Formats: sequence, structure tokens, C-alpha cells
Amino acid sequence: MSFLNLGILAHVDAGKTSLTERLLYDAGIIDRVGSVDSGSTQTDSMELERRRGITIQSAVVAFRLGGTTVNLIDTPGHTDFIAEVERALRVLDGAVLVVSAVEGVQAQTRVLFRTLERLGVPTLLFVNKVDRRGAREADLLEDLARMLSPRLLPMGTVRAIGSAEAEALPFAFGDREFADRAADLLSAGSDEFLAAYLEGSGPLDYDAELAAQVRAGAAHPVYFGSAVTGAGVGALTEGIRRYLPVPQGDPEAEPRGTVFKVEHHHQKIAYVRVNAGRIGPRDVLTVYRRGEYGAVESHEGKVTSVEVFDHGTATVMGEAGPGSIAKVKGLSDIRIGDAIGSPEGLASGGLFTPPTLETVVRPADPNRRVDLNRALLNLAERDPLVDPHLDELSEEMAVRLYGEVQKEVVASLLDEEFGIGVEFEETRAIHVERPLRTASALHEMWKQTPNVATVGLRLEPGEPGSGLHYGLEVERGSLTRALRNAVEDGVQKFMRRGLYGWEVTDCRVWLTATGYVGRTSTAAHFRDATMFLLDGMLKESGTAVCEPVNRFNVEFPAGTGNAVLKCLGEARSDIKGQFSTDTTGYISGFMPTEQVHGVERRLPGLTEGLALFTTEFAEYRPVYGPPPRRGSQAGERVNEAR
Repeated sequence: MSFLNLGILAHVDAGKTSLTERLLYDAGIIDRVGSVDSGSTQTDSMELERRRGITIQSAVVAFRLGGTTVNLIDTPGHTDFIAEVERALRVLDGAVLVVSAVEGVQAQTRVLFRTLERLGVPTLLFVNKVDRRGAREADLLEDLARMLSPRLLPMGTVRAIGSAEAEALPFAFGDREFADRAADLLSAGSDEFLAAYLEGSGPLDYDAELAAQVRAGAAHPVYFGSAVTGAGVGALTEGIRRYLPVPQGDPEAEPRGTVFKVEHHHQKIAYVRVNAGRIGPRDVLTVYRRGEYGAVESHEGKVTSVEVFDHGTATVMGEAGPGSIAKVKGLSDIRIGDAIGSPEGLASGGLFTPPTLETVVRPADPNRRVDLNRALLNLAERDPLVDPHLDELSEEMAVRLYGEVQKEVVASLLDEEFGIGVEFEETRAIHVERPLRTASALHEMWKQTPNVATVGLRLEPGEPGSGLHYGLEVERGSLTRALRNAVEDGVQKFMRRGLYGWEVTDCRVWLTATGYVGRTSTAAHFRDATMFLLDGMLKESGTAVCEPVNRFNVEFPAGTGNAVLKCLGEARSDIKGQFSTDTTGYISGFMPTEQVHGVERRLPGLTEGLALFTTEFAEYRPVYGPPPRRGSQAGERVNEAR
């Protein structure tokens, strides 16, 4: 049995869940197409998803396509749940990126396409909603080529676009005009095809060459249609069968896989993409994960049962072979991102920026603090980036967030699953600190306390976005492993709080000198010496407090521009582009992330509900004026450094 793990991705409301429903209907999995609005879809199984009409958690459904089982993974479209998308992307063989024919290329569309390209995931595009008023074709194709990739090949056209009678008309390689357009695209990606095309020595296999270039990420077929009416979906399905790869893993190899989702139903259930070998009941598996400071840790666990997706959301008990997605039980110490069988499957870093917002959460009933802490830890197993932690100011639990919708979802989950009503403080931005200049320090044995450790360190500013790097300028054998780890542990712990209380990042710390006395020197001596040195070095260097900043685009009706500009100005926006037509105005620029939600709330009232506002995280920038100190009330800024 062969498997294709297929992701359906899109900006929110582009129609990816509706497309999933249509694919399942055409495959005979369901007897009617469910509706997102009515909460009757297969993949939105949570009550909260059905009620809100959005996808919150990735869901897997299976259907047969010829001799291949397609495990279709429906992912969230809302930016607040981008972490859920990231986990799915790591286990995909191919993807369909859905674009609305009305709204066109949106912020999340660009982010997802860039990420798919970076990961090398073969991708088809499906332009949905051709039956909606305002749907576009020619100029939308120009936008796709300009904003996503010029390596696109439209596989058909649309008759009566923008009406209920819209019909997708597929092209064929036997049509000379289409064959010439395909040849232009394919020749740019293959010298061999170009030579054969120019020589005209024999018939060209356009279909095979397109499949090869799609699988290499060099070409992207574009299909037009409507998930609601079914127009064009048959051609897309054929494109999935023809052009996306079906990897063949070795069933006799040692089992290897990736955990991309964890559920709780009286016990942990791990969703595992099996890359090689087989996983079955009673197997003892070695599980690898990346620890707090990047070191790889491992442990063993015994499988009690395995279920493989077979027909829709139904599963069958048995073994999971290479390429399959399985629900594995019995691994009590399992987490999202764990690799089974080999540490090579561990991710080296995140695909998307971690959450840049946080909020304090407290139970409505003060007597349920312990229950709340347990519930938050349970949610963190499903989404580790929520990261429940103690807030220093309130001494209550805080969680990290991507946005306000996620906050509402956390509140609903705590209420519905755990019976805990909660209250939130105002959401605030998570800042970082960047060192300003290089600083060095040396702690020598006998001269200082503790006096049985020599530690030399150098702190250097790094490039924005480079994170914290720790390295050695001494021989690894100059310290025992325990003492060397103690220095790194001291660096990692100390840099969590800079001069203003924020995490220190985008810098390099080098160990430049070492010395110790036999059994007399302990790990605690080296850890304390390291933190003592860093305290002085950070004060010598100084730090710049930086806030998260989002890139934005806003489109609004003519006549409302002054009100929109005033709103953006009050949000401390940095406007980079502005133009208008007789009917519409456009503004682009940057604004602090913590201002985004306020602008989203105000724009509809300022523009009669007609503004289109899109935004995505861009970077961290130094704050203007007195920098905020972590632990101060939201928005409070102080001048003094530690």
C-alpha cells in the first residue's frame, strides 16, 4: 500500500475546509458535502470549531485515489493557529494551496507559499470561489505570478466566472497554444526539455516533465474551480494523482517517524507520520527530542495499540507501514515534535516566528488555581508554544499567544473541557533585548569567589533574528563534560532576563578561558561564575529593548482616508506606501504588534465595514523612548537599567 500525505492550506476563509469536504464527497467517503457555516464538516470535529466556523486543530481524513491512500491534513487558516500549521508542514509529501478568486493573494497566502518552497514541498494551487461575484482570472494570475512565483502553469480557464453558472474548462497538451505555454515554462526548468523542444525531433512528454518539475518544486500547476459547486475539483484531483509524489519508504528498516499532534482521551494519543519501517503493538520505540538548550535527549516507550487512517476519519487496528499516519497509544512521555527511531527527524528550529504576545490568565474561582495550572499544562501538550509560565508581577499564570482569537479559544477550551471559567489581563507584547557592544570578562581561580573555577567569556552582538549562540574558543577537553555543560547552562539561564527583564537574544557568547582543580571544582562553581561574569558584561554592553512589529496593508473606500490615517497614526504606524484611485485607497507599512488588534477593531467603524486589513509579523525593532521593563504594568516604561 502506498500513501500520499497531502496538506490543504490557505488564508482563513479561502475555502480549504470546503475543498476538503468536496474531495471526500467525490471519493465516496461522505454522501453529502458538509458546510462550515452549519458546522457539519468532517474535519472540524471540535464543538468549538463547529460553533465558530473555523479550523483550530489539524485533522486527518483518508481516501483512496487509485492504488494510493491519501491522508488529507486539513490545517487552520487563521494566523493565530500558525503553530498547528507548522507541525503539519513537517510531515507532508505534497500540498494544495487554496486561493480565493475574490480576495486573491492575502498575507497568510504569501507566508504559507514561502514556507512550502523553503521546505521543498511540491505544491499545486487551487483558485476557489470562481462562482462568487467579483471573482477574477486574468489579473489574479498576474498577482499570483508577481506575489508568489512566476513558475505557474494555469491548467484551465473559467466560463461565466463570477456567476453561479461558472464552469472550469481544462486545457489539454494536445492544444497547441497550451502546449506552447507549457513548453515555455518547462524549458526554463530543464535544459534537456528545452533542447528536445527546439530540435523538434519527436513527441514531447509534457505530462511527465511537468510531474518531474512539480516534484522538484520548479513548477506549480494552477486549477480554477469552486469547492461549493464542485466545478474544477475533478481536474484538481487528477492533478494530485499525476503530479504529486508518493514516497516509498523501506518497510524492513528500523521504525522511524515524526510526532506532529498529541491528543488526550484518558491517555495520550500520538499522531505519527511513519517514515520508514513498521510500528505495531508491543513495539518498544526509542523517542528523541531536543531539550531546553538544544541538546538531544532520548527515552524508550512501549506501544500498546496502533490505528492507521483508512476511510475518512475511521481507523483500523494493526501495523503502520512507511508513509502512513498512525494514532499510537502507550507512549506516556510523548510530545509534539518528537522523533521516533532517529534524532535526524528532529526539527532544528521553527518555521514561523514564536508567539509575540502574552497575557495573564486567572480562574474566576480563586480556589481553582491548581486546577487551572494542570489544565494549562494539558493544553501545552497539544500546543507547546502556549508555554504556561509564572508572571513575575502578578505571581499568576501567563500564556503566550499569536492573537486575540487564540485567547478566546483558550478560554472556551478551559471552560468546556475542564469546567474552569477564566479571566484574562490585557494582552501585551513580548519584547526582547539585544546587546549593543562587545564585552569581555575573566574570572580566575583564587582571586574571586567562587575561587576554584576559571571562566573567560566574550559577549558579541549578532545579526537581528540570529538568536542566542553559544560557542567554544577553548579545546573541548579543557573541561569535563559536566563543567562544560554547567557553563552553557549558566549562559542560557542568565540570558533569559536582561537589563530590563526581557530575554537577551541576537548575540554570541564565547567561552574563551577555562581552568579547574580536580574534584574540588564543581558544576555549581562554573555556573555561578558564568552568571556573575555575564551580569557585569551585560551592564558594560548595554542592551536595546526591541518590540515585535507587524507588516500591514489596508484597503479602504475613498472618502475615509483621513480617518484611517488618524487611526494608524495613533497606533504608532510607520507608513511606507500610500496611493488611491477614484474609489479605493491603499496604505502599507509597519506597526507594533500589540497595536494590531486595536486597529482591527476600529477600522470597520471608520470605513462602513469595507476596509480590508491584512498583517503579518515582520521583525523586532528598537522601541522609541523609555524602554518597557518586564514585570511593569502593560505599557509602563522606565528609564533606569538594572
